[in-house]
Amino acid sequence: MSFEDNLAELEARITKACEKADRQTPPELVAVSKRQPDDRIEAALSAGVRVFGENRVQEAQERWAHRRLQYPDLKLRLIGPLQSKKSEDAVALFDTIDVLDREKLCKTLADAIQKLGRSPELLVQVNTGEEEQKSGVIPSELDKFLTGTCPGYDLSPVGLMCIPPADEPPGPHFALLAKMAKRYDLPQVSMGMSGDFETAILFGATHIRVGSALFGDRDS
Repeated sequence: MSFEDNLAELEARITKACEKADRQTPPELVAVSKRQPDDRIEAALSAGVRVFGENRVQEAQERWAHRRLQYPDLKLRLIGPLQSKKSEDAVALFDTIDVLDREKLCKTLADAIQKLGRSPELLVQVNTGEEEQKSGVIPSELDKFLTGTCPGYDLSPVGLMCIPPADEPPGPHFALLAKMAKRYDLPQVSMGMSGDFETAILFGATHIRVGSALFGDRDS
């Protein structure tokens, strides 16, 4: 199938999920472009896709820095773990950073924002499954992080993001994230990927991060 076919099928599935959830506003589609070859990226741009998610700062720089001038309406979201030492590069490139998860990163991002005079939107990544190998603030520490740590560095996150455990049903994790976002009056809820975005839509996702269902399988 062509990219246009994949996009049309995906949009139909999103519409159907929104109807099932009785939603008037669909979530924003974030096209996960990590490790995708140039021809697929160009196909996405030609089809009108403008919001892309990247996992690594350096790879994103190589892919998007030269395309910024050509596509002024481009929106880039960092959706993979961010090393503190890469904070300045991330602030310079991304419009949204979805992975704020620790105090050290708050500090380095705040320093970069002040230095560059550029303020990307920030989402806090929540480790809803409390998995040791996964980044994110665990739910019991979220209140302290949002009401103490972030304001201490003059940071105001606009939403929450999660990646549920691969071996558990995603619904309860999406429900928890949506509940926490509502509690703190945060407008963005980034959740749901190729295998579970329809469930995420049911639970109120404002942004879904879709890679393989859109681009096809990634190159290794």
